[in-house]
Amino acid sequence: MIPLLLLLVPLALPFAARPLARHAVQRLAPVPALYVLTTSALVLAGTSVIALGTLVLTGLLTLPGLAALAELIHPLPAPSGLLVLPVSAAALGALAVSTWTLTRWALRQLRAFRTATREADHRPTTGDLCVIESPHPDAYALPGRPHRIVVTTAMLRSLDAAERDALLAHERAHNQGRHHYLLAAAELAAHCHPALRTTRTAIRLAVERAADESAARATGDRRLTARAIARAALAGHAAPAASSRPDFAPAATAGPVPQRVAALLGPVPRPQRATQWIAVLLACCAVLSVTAGTVGSLTFHHQVEVAQGEESR
Repeated sequence: MIPLLLLLVPLALPFAARPLARHAVQRLAPVPALYVLTTSALVLAGTSVIALGTLVLTGLLTLPGLAALAELIHPLPAPSGLLVLPVSAAALGALAVSTWTLTRWALRQLRAFRTATREADHRPTTGDLCVIESPHPDAYALPGRPHRIVVTTAMLRSLDAAERDALLAHERAHNQGRHHYLLAAAELAAHCHPALRTTRTAIRLAVERAADESAARATGDRRLTARAIARAALAGHAAPAASSRPDFAPAATAGPVPQRVAALLGPVPRPQRATQWIAVLLACCAVLSVTAGTVGSLTFHHQVEVAQGEESR
């Protein structure tokens, strides 16, 4: 019973991390919040997948037929088949759904990335800037080799010269910070555990806030950056289009724009000791998840060795 309970801990902790993720993106500086959230999300996602896999194997190896196929002398001891088998079946279903949705997302994003790259390849570039003739305002950082900033002519016409500089500084900050990797990691974590979707939303906001602050430093004008982000978002909202950009290609108009603009109109975020407890609690969740998952998996491995006759109880 104890190994089973330990394996349930990594599955419950992502729910505890949901409010912490919301507070982290609001109270921590953007860059620390971004890396704390991404690291904790990946750890919680990884341990939850390992726990699900171990639960599936635990249930399967309690069945005499499958235990014989695994060369076990006797099936794994189970506190109650009425408990272990339904939990194992639920874990198997969760893994199947996660694998299916993650595969669909990955294939869809790969197609979108190829389309966006092909479209950019057929346009002239000036440095890292690629301008696409389109009546729909859009701008995003396209990862790859080389990194490019893709902007439509409609977006350029929507902004004045200073605002265009701020917008481009924002997108360049995405490429310089390799934010596409962090966004992809957030999507991966969210597909591994549904409770991590809140963390994915927080990571998306932290990515945009980090680029906002970088653009504000580059232009030396926080109000100008706020105005550029607001006008770009309004232009994109007024003339929406089905963009070919993948989800992991960050755009200046993504996320809750009013919240981002309000942050830019406020003071520069400073690290505060009073808010560091959020990062500590997220780290504690990750450590506890790893510890419980590791102990549960090692106990399962010991039970398998006992069932194989390699060790005594």
